[in-house]
Amino acid sequence: MKPRILVVDDEPQIQRFLKPALQASDFEVETADTAAMAMRLAATRAPALIVLDLGLPDGDGKAVIARLRSFSQVPIIVLSARDQETEKIAALDAGADDYIEKPFGIGELLARIRVALRRAEIAPSPPVGPQALGPVVLDRAMRRVTQQGAPVHLTPKEYDLLVLLADNAGKVVTHAMALERLWGPAHRDDVHYLRVLVGQLRAKIDGAGTSLITNEAGVGYRLEVG
Repeated sequence: MKPRILVVDDEPQIQRFLKPALQASDFEVETADTAAMAMRLAATRAPALIVLDLGLPDGDGKAVIARLRSFSQVPIIVLSARDQETEKIAALDAGADDYIEKPFGIGELLARIRVALRRAEIAPSPPVGPQALGPVVLDRAMRRVTQQGAPVHLTPKEYDLLVLLADNAGKVVTHAMALERLWGPAHRDDVHYLRVLVGQLRAKIDGAGTSLITNEAGVGYRLEVG
């Protein structure tokens, strides 16, 4: 059975471009040009992934993301001409899995769709047993971290940051999300706290010449595990 992609965009030329390109890559495609239609199709057609434009005629795309997240964990890739960091952060905070700016290349979009579908298939929920993060193993039950069998001694905050990143492996964890989770709502703007903590964690878990934690400039951090 072909994975079903729901494309939500009010620009007819985008739909005409995306539909045959996705079909040629062996996806079934549904299209919607309004927020209301998107919600109806998301609820009735069970798409495997949603490609969503933020600028819809009957509502903002970020509100659509929030409403979708109230009943579904379907992967959402935002495809938008809005290139401001604040828009990107708001969409990711609302629950989007990825964000691509227009104009875009179909090759990049297809690659990100494949990655998002793999994540949804192999990691539907945070693992309950030891989780391999490249050469690092996170054991939540024992609250223990090892690297190639050797213990890695983390502070409580470093450990909590690693768990947050691991729970969202491959996805961007925004600054605001991390700061609120680790220090509370009053510290949502204290990005320097997070930069220091990420630096400390990297120093303990990164191998020579490699980094598990990648920086999404101005937005947040992503744990890359393969």
